[in-house]
Amino acid sequence: MVETTAGTPGRDRILDEAAALFLEHGYEATSVRRIAEAVGIQAASIYHHFHSKDDLLEVILRRGLDVMTAAFSDASAATLAAPPETRLAAHVRAHLAALYENGPYTATHVTTFRTAPQSVRATIVPQRDAYEVLWTSLLEDLVTSGLLAPDTAVGPARLMLLGGMNASVEWFDPHLGSLDDLSELITRQILYGLSNPMKDRQLP
Repeated sequence: MVETTAGTPGRDRILDEAAALFLEHGYEATSVRRIAEAVGIQAASIYHHFHSKDDLLEVILRRGLDVMTAAFSDASAATLAAPPETRLAAHVRAHLAALYENGPYTATHVTTFRTAPQSVRATIVPQRDAYEVLWTSLLEDLVTSGLLAPDTAVGPARLMLLGGMNASVEWFDPHLGSLDDLSELITRQILYGLSNPMKDRQLP
């Protein structure tokens, strides 16, 4: 158990500020002292809530995954009887909403996980794997439904889809663009690529 004190406003404020700082400056460049200054407390006070900066990062990464998993589950429940195109669009929109409409936790997860300390990554991997299994199952269902080609390589397709959505945090500004438009763009690219859907073309 990484947290030493649970559920207090001070703890949540530390997490909020740390997640925002990790997202803006990176994990390595963000010191415990800098987090404490943002919260308005002494650095030593952080250790009343967390054993270390690594433990603080672990909680943030888990919160990000919790948000994404809940969003996926909500999209699944809302589209049980929907056409496959609607199911795909709903899950893409849900993942993007988790990235952009739920504070810095999910965005911090996708930008920080690969550079997190190995010990932190090791504790998070099972939860990440479980989330990716949800997407694998969805894509397999879409292949079975006929929406996706029968020879679709589901594993690489999942990596490309999640990678594309997650990479959008590097260039998409939700204050300047519409999340619905981004969701539609990504869904269309999965279904049709960049080719003219009115043309019957084959790869050379």
